[in-house]
Amino acid sequence: MKKVLKLLLLIVIVLLGWVVYRQFATPMEFTRTRKQREAAVIERLKDIRTAQRAYKQEHQRYTPSFDTLIRFILNDSLEYIRAIGSEDDSVAVARGLTKMEKFKMAVKDTIYSGRGFTTEDIEALEIIPYSNGQKFIMDAGNLQTESKVVVNVFEAKAPYKTFLGDLDQQELINLIDERKSLEKYPGLRVGSMTEATNDAGNWE
Repeated sequence: MKKVLKLLLLIVIVLLGWVVYRQFATPMEFTRTRKQREAAVIERLKDIRTAQRAYKQEHQRYTPSFDTLIRFILNDSLEYIRAIGSEDDSVAVARGLTKMEKFKMAVKDTIYSGRGFTTEDIEALEIIPYSNGQKFIMDAGNLQTESKVVVNVFEAKAPYKTFLGDLDQQELINLIDERKSLEKYPGLRVGSMTEATNDAGNWE
């Protein structure tokens, strides 16, 4: 009988120890995984912002459509100006040997230069990492500031539930509730449709 009680007591101690361990380990694991995934989502949002800025440079506005943005990156070119000769060279200036020359470069070779992006990488621009294929929510339009100036704006965002949804549900609920209590977006977002942020991300 004593052996049975000792065994039961040992089992209870082990179970209590496991419960206490999980109370500390679960938040730590959630935070570690969250930071890892946030880094990947932020990198993708920065790439979207880079593409939107290039699109605006060419079309004087942002686009709310990923199809339009991806076609632009894959198929269009951007125009640049380079100087031939130096304006500081008085002889060259006198002889008319200095001029400005326009040239074009493919968008994908310009904005993502050195990144080694493939066509598949660019086509996946709209997909939220770790989301099982879910897409960023994106919009674009105009906004009138308090000083009555109309500015072009866009936003792209990923709710926490899209890329953290397979993690501990209570920790996820706590995170979302905390963001809402602070009146902050419960996820990651670049740009804004309600305020002029100069395309800033909410992690910056």
